[in-house]
Amino acid sequence: MTTTSAPPAAGTAPAAGNGRRHRAPLVQRILGKNPLGWLFGAPYIVYVLVIFAFPLCFAVYMSFFDYFFAAPGANVDRPFVGLDNYIQALTDPAVLQSFGNVGIFLIINVPLTVVLSLLLASGLNSITRFRTFLRTSYYVPYVTASVAIIGVWLFLFGQNGLVNHILGPLAPSPSWLSSPTLAMPTIAIYVTWKGLGFYILLYLAALQNVPTELYESAATDGAGKVRQFFSVTVPGVRPATVLVLLLSTITGANLFTEPYLLTGGGGPDGHSTSPVLLIYQQGIQQGHPGYAAAIGVILVIGVLILGWLQNRFVGGRD
Repeated sequence: MTTTSAPPAAGTAPAAGNGRRHRAPLVQRILGKNPLGWLFGAPYIVYVLVIFAFPLCFAVYMSFFDYFFAAPGANVDRPFVGLDNYIQALTDPAVLQSFGNVGIFLIINVPLTVVLSLLLASGLNSITRFRTFLRTSYYVPYVTASVAIIGVWLFLFGQNGLVNHILGPLAPSPSWLSSPTLAMPTIAIYVTWKGLGFYILLYLAALQNVPTELYESAATDGAGKVRQFFSVTVPGVRPATVLVLLLSTITGANLFTEPYLLTGGGGPDGHSTSPVLLIYQQGIQQGHPGYAAAIGVILVIGVLILGWLQNRFVGGRD
């Protein structure tokens, strides 16, 4: 009597002849199924390693030494100091003040950037006449050299500037950029205005991915323009909002050109000094690169924490 074996159950993969699962080649396991992608991504990978990764690692190394720059090939002593640079940075009133200054800047700049860029992008996305002209107009300050625009702002907000002439007796004394209270908020407003065009473009790109059917459905349910904005537009561009938050935070934390030019290097009395400006002063002007590197590492850690919090509470599960 002949017996026939039952066919394998549906969805069951046939067993290999030697009882082992087939393993992909070593090159495929390392480079993936499309190794050609590494070739196209290689230039950017090299760029990141050379421009960002290596300087960051070298800064961490410098921060543990009493480091100073010397001529190439010179044999100089750079003693190991451990955490002394970090302890000094965390107890230095000038460093703490600079971080407080950039905190004030971010509190003003980041919310203004998100709100204004989203509102303006929504308006530009809905108009039909002069759309290209208006989009270009908002983008022009972003691509214009900072030195040229800062000259205009000094003309407007200087001690004898146009704004003070218009305000007359209502003008603040000391003036906007000379006041310990108003210097950093004025810089924050300037940076917000200058960079607004870039973030408007990000939101305009995100708005193209919001289905028009959602607006039509909301209008059918009786939602007005304001309700549609908060119920459809804001949730629809949430990934772009996370990106704008992250980029504006990183840009603000790296603030340098604006206080250096607008307030003459962090004045008055250090009330507009940013951590990056202090790093330049300590590392280049005063010859303490190890100490400056420690300040930079602390700044990087702070920005990473802020970025994680933003992604955690604004980005959600995405």
